[in-house]
Amino acid sequence: MYLRSRLMSSNIVVSFCFLLLLATVLAAKDERHCEVCKGFLEKFVPKIPQGSSEEKIQEMFMDECAKSKDKEERFCYYVGGMATSATFIVKEVTQPLSWNMPIDKVCERVSKKDPQVCDIRYDKKIDLTTVDLKTLKVKDLKKILNDLGEECKGCAEKNDFIRQIEAYKKRTSKSEL
Repeated sequence: MYLRSRLMSSNIVVSFCFLLLLATVLAAKDERHCEVCKGFLEKFVPKIPQGSSEEKIQEMFMDECAKSKDKEERFCYYVGGMATSATFIVKEVTQPLSWNMPIDKVCERVSKKDPQVCDIRYDKKIDLTTVDLKTLKVKDLKKILNDLGEECKGCAEKNDFIRQIEAYKKRTSKSEL
């Protein structure tokens, strides 16, 4: 009898610890979850005139998607905001916006229809003034050059890309003086 009550109390403690751990994991959601959806909608929502109809919001959304680039363009593609989109779940975005639903709830709702919408992440920003270029991958160096609008003709090795970025930094620092 005593052993049985000890086992039950230890099971209760273990169950409680498990639930506590589960609650902690769920509360600590990835901060970057749905970041492109939220980012796009945070820029889009202020442009919506007060009292706009769902159809007007949808039209504005499609226009905004036509102007989007990179990750936001991919978000628009997934929800059907692009002419080339295979699916069309724009209503899952525009209808709740017409009800003034909070942006994170809209993104959550869209992710239930198409989970890959919330898997899109913005590229991490690299601060050229503080980063050690030698520690970056060639892929990141190429991206930096691309973002700067620079081409590295004849670059074959990592050091070539680093030299090109360093040359850009010198040119821009001289022009700022």
